[in-house]
Amino acid sequence: MPSDPAPVRAAVVVLAAGEGRRTGSHTNKVLLPLAGRRVFTWSIRWARLLPEVVRTVLVIRDQDRDVIEATLAREVGPPKVDVVEGGNSRHGSEWAALQLLAPAIEAGEVDVVVIHDAARPLAGSDLWASVIEAAAELGGALPADDHGHLATLDGSELAPDRIVAVQTPQAFAAAPLLEAYRHADTEDFVGTDTASCIERYTDVPVHCVPGDAGNIKITFPDDLFIAERLLAKARWDLSGGREGGRRR
Repeated sequence: MPSDPAPVRAAVVVLAAGEGRRTGSHTNKVLLPLAGRRVFTWSIRWARLLPEVVRTVLVIRDQDRDVIEATLAREVGPPKVDVVEGGNSRHGSEWAALQLLAPAIEAGEVDVVVIHDAARPLAGSDLWASVIEAAAELGGALPADDHGHLATLDGSELAPDRIVAVQTPQAFAAAPLLEAYRHADTEDFVGTDTASCIERYTDVPVHCVPGDAGNIKITFPDDLFIAERLLAKARWDLSGGREGGRRR
């Protein structure tokens, strides 16, 4: 009988190196409180309920390191979250994380890398699972408002003039992603997002999976209020019914 396929191993990269001054706070917005936790730890919580997730990398500003590490110890716990200082841009922060993950990718220990904005704390476990599964099968995946249909972004299945609202997490086959960012580094290319670098330096197709209207980004003060209301409506459980997701 044929053997079962090997399980997908995913590394999660959570980007928390921004400032987010539009929230009206003098601190990094991902450090603000949300329903009893800091914003950035919610993303890690939902992602790490998946057995596919074998590594977690948190990209930070150096001035936030002390509070980040104290928060990880209090709100996240083991297994260890790798913390790395980000760059001067989103692309630079992604490149910093990929350099940290490079030995594991080259050793074949990571199949998929998932990039996520820490300011999107309500990306639930089902959405994480969806992009990981699609990237493992197809090469690249991102959540977008495409009315539930899997489609590529190259115009072959989506009309060229159609605009979709793209979210994170975004997932990509690990080895091509690392190679793309190495090429970008040699050419000083700075992409607008992860998919733009993949599309420039590889032939890996990037596919859309259905996004989630509740996967909001914390940008303005009211967004924290909305996020807390959405969590309360879900009874603080975006686990998708996976073991470890607890209602409280």
